[in-house]
Amino acid sequence: MISTIAQIIIDLFHYLFFIYSISAIISYLILAYISAIETIEYKRKNSFVNYKEIMSSNISPSISIIAPAYNESLNIVENVRSLLSSHYVNYDVIIINDGSKDDSLHKLIEVYDLIEVDYLINEQIPTMPLRAGVFKSTNPAFEKLIIVDKENGGKADALNMGLNISKSKYVACIDVDCLLLEDSLQKMIKPFLEITDRTVIAAGGVIRISNSCIVKEGKLHDVNFPKKLIEQGQILEYIRAFLLGRMAWSRLNGLLVISGAFGLFDKKIAIQVGGYDKNTVGEDMELVVRMRGYMEEIKQKYKVAYIPDPLCWTEAPDNYKIFTSQRNRWTRGTIETLRKHRKIGFNPKYNILGMLSYPYWFFFERMAPVIEFVGILYFGILIITDKIKWDYAFAFIILAYLFTVFFSLIAIITEELTYHQYKKKGTGIHLITIAFLEPFVNHPFILYAAMRGNFDYYFNKKKKWGEMTRKGMAKA
Repeated sequence: MISTIAQIIIDLFHYLFFIYSISAIISYLILAYISAIETIEYKRKNSFVNYKEIMSSNISPSISIIAPAYNESLNIVENVRSLLSSHYVNYDVIIINDGSKDDSLHKLIEVYDLIEVDYLINEQIPTMPLRAGVFKSTNPAFEKLIIVDKENGGKADALNMGLNISKSKYVACIDVDCLLLEDSLQKMIKPFLEITDRTVIAAGGVIRISNSCIVKEGKLHDVNFPKKLIEQGQILEYIRAFLLGRMAWSRLNGLLVISGAFGLFDKKIAIQVGGYDKNTVGEDMELVVRMRGYMEEIKQKYKVAYIPDPLCWTEAPDNYKIFTSQRNRWTRGTIETLRKHRKIGFNPKYNILGMLSYPYWFFFERMAPVIEFVGILYFGILIITDKIKWDYAFAFIILAYLFTVFFSLIAIITEELTYHQYKKKGTGIHLITIAFLEPFVNHPFILYAAMRGNFDYYFNKKKKWGEMTRKGMAKA
C-alpha cells in the first residue's frame, strides 16, 4: 500500500515537472514571436519619426534626470558629463549624493564650479534630511545641473528626494554609473507623445553592457566585446531578456519591470502612489507594479511602454562574487514585490496585470529556480537509489540544453538583424560560442544566487542591498 502511494506521488511529480517544462518552453516561444512582431512594427514606425523636432522644440515635455550616487568617485565626473550631453532641449540633471563617504561631492564642486544655493524642496515624500545642501554651478554651461547632498538613506530614498526636488513633468530615474546616449531622452519620450488614448505612466529602454567599451568625456566612442566569459554571458542574457522578453510584454501591456538603470516615469503618478519603497531591494520593479495597480484600481486606461533602441550602457559585474550578490538581490526584490502585491495575482479585477503578468512572473520567474533546484535534488536521489531511467533523463537534459541554446541563437539573430551593436569582426562567432557555453558558465551561479536569495529573504534578517564595485567606464 505504501509503495503504491509512493509510486503515485513519484508519477505525479514527473507529470507536473513535465507539464511545467513544456509550459515554460511554449511561453518563451510565444514571447519571442510577439517580440519579433513588435520589433518589426517599431522599426517601421520609427523610420518616419523626425527626432530633430523633438530635440529642438521648446514645447517638448520637461524631463528631470535623477541619478543617486553613493561612493561613485571613480566615475562621477564622467557620468555627469554624459548626462549633460543629452540632445534634448527641456531637461535638467539632478544628482543625489546619498551620504557618500568618498570625495564624490568634492570632485563635483571642483570640476563643475558648484556653490551652495537656497532651493525650495516640495517634500511630498518623506526622505532623509539634507547634509551639505543643494548646489548649482556658476558656469552657464552647466546651468542644467543640480547637485543635492543628503544623509544616506539608500537608493530609493535618494530617488524620492529627486522626485521632491524635480519641477519637471517627467522624471528619468537612472543609475549614476550608466552612460546615456545623446538621443536617449528623445526616444524615451516618444511613447508619451504619440499614445493619446491612454496615459503612459512609464517607459523603459534596452540596457547594454559597457565592459571593455571605450568611453571618453562622457561619450561612447567604441563598442568592444569583453574577453571574460562571465561578461560575455551577461551580454547574451541581456539581449535575450530585452529583445525577446520585454518587447513582447510591452505589446501585451503586461510589463512588470523597468530596469532601475534607466526608466522614464510620469512624476505626478509616481508621487501619488508614494514614490519609491525604501523597504525593498527591488524598488524599480515594485514601483512599476504599484503604479499599475493604482491605475487599475481607479479604472483609468494606461500603458507601460518599452523602447527597443539601445539607450543606456552600464557596467556589469566582472567577477562571480559581485555577480552572485547582484542576482541574489534581484531574486529578493522579485519575491518582495510579488508578495507585497499578492492581492493582484489571479485577480480578474486587475485584468492583464492580475491574470497574465503576475501569474507568469510567479511561475516562470519567481518559482523557476526553486523548481529547477528541486529537480536537481530529485535527480540526485534517483541516482543514489538506482531508480533513474537514463534514456528518459538524457533525453530531457539534452532537450533542455538544446532549447536554451536555440533560444539564445534566436536572440543573437534578432540582435544582428535589428541594432547590431557588436560590429567588429568575429563577435558574432563569439556570441554563438557563448550560447553553447553559457548554461555551464553563468547559469549555475545564477541558480545558486537565486536559491541563496530565497534563503536570505526568509531566514536572514540582515537583508543587504549589495554593492557593485566599479572599475570605471573611462578605461577600455
